[in-house]
Amino acid sequence: MSVLLLSEHIEARDDSSAAVTPTAPSNAQAQIIAARTVPNLGALPEATTYATTPGAPTDVNVQEIPAGTVVHPRDRVPVFAAPGGPAIAALPPQEISSDTWVPVIAAERGWVQVLLPSRPNGSTGWLSTQDNSLDTAHTPFRIEVDRATFRLHLFRDGNEIGTWTVGVGKSSAPTPAGRTFVMASIQDSHQTYSPVILPLGIHSTSHETFGGGPGTTGIHTWPAANVFGTPSSDGCIRVPADALRVLATTVPLGTPVFIR
Repeated sequence: MSVLLLSEHIEARDDSSAAVTPTAPSNAQAQIIAARTVPNLGALPEATTYATTPGAPTDVNVQEIPAGTVVHPRDRVPVFAAPGGPAIAALPPQEISSDTWVPVIAAERGWVQVLLPSRPNGSTGWLSTQDNSLDTAHTPFRIEVDRATFRLHLFRDGNEIGTWTVGVGKSSAPTPAGRTFVMASIQDSHQTYSPVILPLGIHSTSHETFGGGPGTTGIHTWPAANVFGTPSSDGCIRVPADALRVLATTVPLGTPVFIR
């Protein structure tokens, strides 16, 4: 993670990277499992990279490629353990200083299951689509990181459009494996190693905190080229400058990331 990430002093950049299309209301309300009323949404813990979400269902289809649907809560919305189940957290409209966009990994009438940015890794939750609280968009991209070969692959509509040699976590602080997503895009004025950092919705398994932040794993570049192709970081994925330019300017928030 190098000098990770997400200190309390970060600066936002333009995150208008996902074209928004409002969610259409369902015409089959009688067949939908109604969402439980949440009388005090403010009392629920927030599902953010700084938090842990107890009771969150675990992502079990970690190799499955999502269809590319991503959702954004217009305001704070409840996260449910299951369709019709209890509310376990609230998903805020922003993560760090970026708009919250999370990938849909399953859907039922009136419901979507999404990956969450909180601990433990692989946390998921269900959001109701029975009102106008969510915006929906599509990302054609996915990112795959092969830790064994030190390669990052970028796909668009299933076709590989770029691949780079990268650095990953050293043995004492490995890059965590799993299915996650591009959570945010930030500039941190307290570091000089990368003009943009792309935090992911997954955390270090060796650091509870790091560099003043919650141990969030991210993608960023590095000044020294000798780190690429080596296990050299504290868990983050170090990419060449040209790779970061492509990822930071092309790939929308919420895009799925597979770390293998």
